This record gives sequence, C-alpha cells and structure tokens, in this order.
Amino acid sequence: MLLPTLVTCLAGCAFLLSPVSEGCGPGRGYGKRRSPRKLAPLAYKQFSPNVAEKTLGASGRYEGKITRNSERFKELTPNYNPDIIFKDEENTGADRMMTQRCKDKLNSLAISVMNLWPGVRLRVTEGWDEDGHHSEESLHYEGRAVDITTSDRDRNKYAMLARLAVEAGFDWVYYESKAHVHCSVKSEHSVAAKSGGCFPGEALVTLENGVQRSIRDLRPGERVLASSGSDGSGELVFSEVLAFLDRDPATRKLFYTVRTEAGARLSLTAAHLLFVLEGNCSEGAAPAPGAMRTVYAADARPGQCVLVAEGKAGRRRGEGRLSRVTQVTVGESRGAFAPLTERGTVVVDGVVASCYAAVNRHSLAHWAFAPLRLMHRWTGSTGRHGNGLHWYSRLLHWLGRLLLDSEHFHPLGVAPPGR
Repeated sequence: MLLPTLVTCLAGCAFLLSPVSEGCGPGRGYGKRRSPRKLAPLAYKQFSPNVAEKTLGASGRYEGKITRNSERFKELTPNYNPDIIFKDEENTGADRMMTQRCKDKLNSLAISVMNLWPGVRLRVTEGWDEDGHHSEESLHYEGRAVDITTSDRDRNKYAMLARLAVEAGFDWVYYESKAHVHCSVKSEHSVAAKSGGCFPGEALVTLENGVQRSIRDLRPGERVLASSGSDGSGELVFSEVLAFLDRDPATRKLFYTVRTEAGARLSLTAAHLLFVLEGNCSEGAAPAPGAMRTVYAADARPGQCVLVAEGKAGRRRGEGRLSRVTQVTVGESRGAFAPLTERGTVVVDGVVASCYAAVNRHSLAHWAFAPLRLMHRWTGSTGRHGNGLHWYSRLLHWLGRLLLDSEHFHPLGVAPPGR
C-alpha cells in the first residue's frame, strides 16, 4: 500500500506545486527530453522573463561596480572564444571581461547563432563597463550584462537572436533597441542563482531540553521549537526534524538579515518564506488567527511585524509575539541549511519562519510535502540523505517537469519590479 499511495500523492503534489520542492536547491529540475519546438522571436521591447531585470526572478539585485583595482575583479574572466566578435571600441579588452556564468551563456549562444545562420557569428557590442558609460546600477558594471548583435548586423535577425539568448540560459533578455539585444545573468554567488531557501550554519534553534544548537549541528530526529499555526501564529511547540531539504556546510551565500525591535536577528536566503503582518501591529501582542501572511525574505520591509518567541533566542514555549522589523540588510555567510519539521515551521534565532521557499503560500508548500511526512510516520525515515538536495525534492521537481510545460513553473522567488 505504501508505494501506490506515495506515487499518487507525489504525482498530485508535482502537478500542483512542483517548484516548491526546490528547498535550497537549483531553480531548474530534471525531466525527459522534449521534442524540438518552433522558437518564437521576441517582440520589439519585449523582455523575458516578464519581470524587472534586477528582481530575484531575473538577474537579481545590483551588487556594486567592479573596477580593475577592486577585490571583486577576480570574479571576472576574459572570453577569448573565436566564434564571438568583440567590438572593443575602448581597445582595452573590457568587453571580453565577464562573470563565468555570463561567459558560459554567451558561449552557448554563439553555437546557436552559427547553427541557425551558417557563416554568421555572435557579436558583442558592450560588455563590462569600467568607464561609467551606462546608467546607474547597470549590470554592465559587474560584468553580468552584454549587448549583442549578429556579425552581419542584419537587424531582421535580432528578434530571433533574443529568443536564442533566452534558450541559451540568460537570466534576463531584453530586445531593447533596433540596434542590439541586451542580456544579463545572476551574480556568481547570488542566492537567486544557487538557492531557494536556507538558513546560515551559525543560526540557532531551540531543542526540547532548552539547549540552543547551531543549525549546522542539528540532526533529523531531534525536536526543535516551532509554531503550531498554519500561518506561523498559535502556540509554540516542539516539532521533530524529519530531514534537511538541503544541507551544504561549505557553501557561501547571500542572506537577508531581518532585525526587530525585540532584538531578534534572523538571517535567511532571499526566496525563503517568512511570516509577516502588514500595517499596524502592537509590539509584544499575539496576532489574530489568520492575520499573518508569508513573504519572501527579499521582500521583508521595515514596519512589517514578524513573530518572535519569548526570549531573544526563543528559549521558552508560549505563543509567538509580534515584533516590528526595524532593518533588513544583505550579507554573505557560510553554510546553507533547510530543515523540514513535522509542523513545517521552525523558530530560528528567536523568529518564527516557514520551512519552505520558492512559492508564496506556506500552506500549499506544506501540503506538497505531505507524502514525505507520511513516509516518515510509516517507516520512521525519509530515506537516506546526506549533504545536498534531498531526493524527495528532486523527485517532486522531476515529476513536475515530466507532467507540466515550462510556463507552469513559478519563477524562483520573484520580487516586485523596480527593486
């Protein structure tokens, strides 16, 4: 009975919510190879995906200008691909400098161009900008953007060139001008490129015996402080850790740190879900049932209220209390851990958070992982798992790719345009 039930549940979960399975893992899943399809050129002024360039669902936020004298210059690498023409009007080789991700996508696009138009090569008119010729916070300053044409400069090809750039894997493509196509990628260490939702290794959870333990040392089977409410509110209880949806002790990632008036300080990756209350909220009060909603950590704002446990690190049981967010900052930290509890919630560094990421509905995400919780109840295990992405997360995403077309996939934590 176990296998048929799990297969049925998994198929249903994948059909409705395949991207939730990402945990802290990659944005693209696995699946059968699809038959070739006819590519549709981008329309003039169209961009793909249909969100602002510097949002999490596209190429992500601007991280600062890179100069030849800056420490980050080592993030750039020259591209000497002979199948690509670099305009290099500055005669400094700057257009050849780019991040490895940008280089990989550009080299892939170069092959597509030659395959579609024999004798024609890809041409880069603008790459890394060290001279300040672009608008403020342009991704050209980080080597993450290129402006491209074809070598024959046939403008009738540019709409299809834009489509080829999308297919090559650029994170944002814009048919910006009749004279060129603009493409950009996520940063090399960007959470948007590498993760859905995790906590840093030094984050603290509270065990049932009251001991504080870093999340890197947490083990499945231990019970940690969590919330009993489906929206993060309600009584604080201890809930068993069933598994890690992702576990990577060595990686370095960007984390959003949310600070509150109560002194709580929670760090989590951009697409991780956080329970918040909008508008007026009384510091130290308990929220009304159903008042909380989930937002991505990247969308948390000062003035919103989050739920904190009693005591700075959540040492005591009781109800979660509201505390106003005073500051949200971004910084890098080591380790990425995504524990899954039976309740689907967890108190980390004294703040109530969801165990899930990538979609903005905690309840739907919790439902998608019901088969894994069921398997644990029946067998006492969620299957063998060490570091990396959990097999169940991979399986859910694989089933989703198998059953659904790509347009059904939610972008990985899209933030509001204009960020």
